[in-house]
Formats: sequence, C-alpha cells, structure tokens
Amino acid sequence: MSTIKKATLSFALLTATLSLCAQDRSAGPADKKYQAEIKALTDKPVIKKAFQTIIDLEPQTISDHIQLTEIPAPPYKEEVRAKQFATMLKSAGVDTVWIDKTGNVIARRKGRGGGKKTVVLEGHLDTVFPEGTDVKIVHKGDTLYAPGVADDTRALSVVLAIVKTLEKNSIETDADVLFIGTVGEEGQGDLRGVKTLFSENGPGKIDSYIAIDGWNRESITHRALGSHRYKITFKGPGGHSSGAFGLANPHNALGRAIHYWAVAADSFSRAPGMRVTYNVGVIGGGTSVNSIPFESWMEVDMRSESPERVSGIDQLLQLAVQRALTEENKMKQRGADLTVDVKLIGDRPSGALDTTLPLIQRAMATVQSFGSVASLRVGSTNSNIPISKNIPAITIGSGGTGGNAHALQEWWINEKGYQGIQNALLILLAEAGIAK
Repeated sequence: MSTIKKATLSFALLTATLSLCAQDRSAGPADKKYQAEIKALTDKPVIKKAFQTIIDLEPQTISDHIQLTEIPAPPYKEEVRAKQFATMLKSAGVDTVWIDKTGNVIARRKGRGGGKKTVVLEGHLDTVFPEGTDVKIVHKGDTLYAPGVADDTRALSVVLAIVKTLEKNSIETDADVLFIGTVGEEGQGDLRGVKTLFSENGPGKIDSYIAIDGWNRESITHRALGSHRYKITFKGPGGHSSGAFGLANPHNALGRAIHYWAVAADSFSRAPGMRVTYNVGVIGGGTSVNSIPFESWMEVDMRSESPERVSGIDQLLQLAVQRALTEENKMKQRGADLTVDVKLIGDRPSGALDTTLPLIQRAMATVQSFGSVASLRVGSTNSNIPISKNIPAITIGSGGTGGNAHALQEWWINEKGYQGIQNALLILLAEAGIAK
C-alpha cells in the first residue's frame, strides 16, 4: 500500500473513530468460560481446515462480491439482486432457499437438532443509492470503488463464503441455520425486511440473530439506537404573492415549527439522561418566488437508545407543530385555515442486551482469539428488531477496510478480509453448535 494511501486510510479511520467514540465501549476480556469454549473450537482440526478453506476461497469470494455489487439494489427495488443471491446460495449448498413476500432471500441449512433452535446469519441486500446510480466496480490498485461495495454487499459475499466453507468441510450444526439477505435496512426501508422475519409471516421462531453490516471486525453492536422519522406537511390554498396576500403561508408555519422544536429539543438533549439527537434533514415546497405556497414540508429524525428519550423528543415535535399551525392560522388576514399532515415514515425500536448473554460473550471471545479487543457499541441496524424483543442479537463487521459509506466514492480494501469471514464462522458455530 502506498504512503499516500496509508495516510488517507489512517485519516479515514481516525475520523470514523472520533465520530463513534461516544457510542463505543471497550469490551475487555470475555468470561473465561467462553474464552475456553472458543479456544476448544479453534483447536478442532475441522475448524483449522475451515479457516484454510476460507483463505483458499478468497478469489471466489471477491468475484461474488463484485458480481453482487454490480447488480443495482436501490431502496424498494432489490428484486434482481435478490434473485441472483438466491441462486448463489442454492449453488453453495443450502437445503432450501426462497424469497418471501417482502423480498427477503431466506436459505435454510438444517441442523441435527431436529429444529429445536434456529440461528440467523444475515446481510442486507439494499443500498441507499437511487435507481440509475452507476454501480460498476472501479479498481484502483488494491481498492474497490463502487456505491454499496462496503455497505453492505461485502456482507453478502461473507454469507456465501461461510455456506461454501461449511459444505466443503462437511460441518453439520446442531441448530438450523438461516442464511438471509434482507431488504429495507437502509433509510426509509425502515427495517421492513427484518420486521417481516419476526412477524407471523416470518420463517418461524428465531433464537439467535447475527447481522453483518460494516467492516470493522472488532465491532459488536448489541445496543439498538432507536429512531422516529416523520414527514410533516403544512397545507393551504396558495395563491399569488400580491393578489392573494393575507392567506396563511405554509412556509411561515414550517419555519415556526422548526424553530420551536429546535429550541425545545436543544434543552431536552442537554438535560441529564441517555443521549438523544434530533435533525431536520429535508425541507421542500413552493412553486415560485411570487407565489404563496400551497404546501411546505420537512422530514425529521430523532434517535436514542432510550425509548423514553425518543418519546420525549417526539412529543416536543408534536407540540411545536401544533403551536406553529395555531399561530399561523391566527395571523392570517383571510382565506381558509392551514392544515397539517404528520406522517410517521420510520420507526426503529430501541433496546439493549446484557453483555453476559452467551452470544455476546462468544463474539467477544472470538474477537479476542484473533488477538484483538472487542468494541461494544450502539447502532441502528437490522439487529434493532430482535434486540427490542429481547432476542439474542448482534451486528458484526465483515472484515477488510472500507470508507465513504453511503457516498458515490464508497470503497473497500481486502486487507486481511478473510479474518472477518473466519470471525463470523466461529461466532456462528459457537452459537449453533457443531453436531457430533
């Protein structure tokens, strides 16, 4: 790697570290019981062979990664990538594979335990990029550039590599394992894929959930950053800026609502309690400079690990919106009152799991077995849903190094990426059990 590339990489990692420092916690060592369990697992000859298989499969894993990245998967339009991923899972050796009504790709590899336990290993199919985005991989030295190459297409190639490794080494598990590519993880997809998995339309009872998202192999997300997202639209008759002067103006109401919410939310966020954030991310409306708009809208986001804190800042938003509406309607000189439409467009539940849970301890011990220290963190991922239901769940990194997630210049480097796959395999086998 060149000196310039190393400097750029170091700066990117430093920036990412600084942005996450308030959310990450050093895990420290795992309980000795789980350290011993993972060591016993890694000492098995079949696991040593499996680790080598993962290294041998690297060219195919990179090929799978590139192939899937170059299939567009914009929000709500993941069908083409889903069909290809299903085909690849079937070829890798799973017992059955299907695509559910929501669009999730689900592959079942039966265990020897008679279906008493089911463990999920999952990556998400969708990207944040809209239809028409050029997703062709660009190679620059050792770096792959493409929208979605790291988040989260790399995870799909990891899932495939693990299925192939299990098959090539004839490793059978006690638990059934579901290998899944979910839809709707990003943005306004609102976790619709994983919500279906845990609904009456899902594949059945899920006992443990392992999501792969991001690339940091030491990262273990076990706390769910919940969020509410709204689209709020003030509506009125609209008209000519001079000829219809005196009508209630939706932009005025929107401006007031933003101001009142920002002032109240700022005080709320500074008060003692778990961290809470708020943001007005998108605004729109109006037709021309000499027209009173007929609508004015904004999209807002609020987040916290605490459901109570999300609820509290949400209530401040509702009060601000109604205050703004009332004041603008009182101020108008003529015409109809404004109305407001408050639409919930995102609802990700909060929650946290105790770090003494076996799944979390196994993940910590696995990271430790590679000579690293795990980082326990909060995040907004597919794991939010099982965590909120108190089902053992984590989100782990896929390995390698990446950057510029959600940007057109997203990149990924296969820097010991095989260790991310080995890490995921160990956690999965520790949780699912190797059949005797």
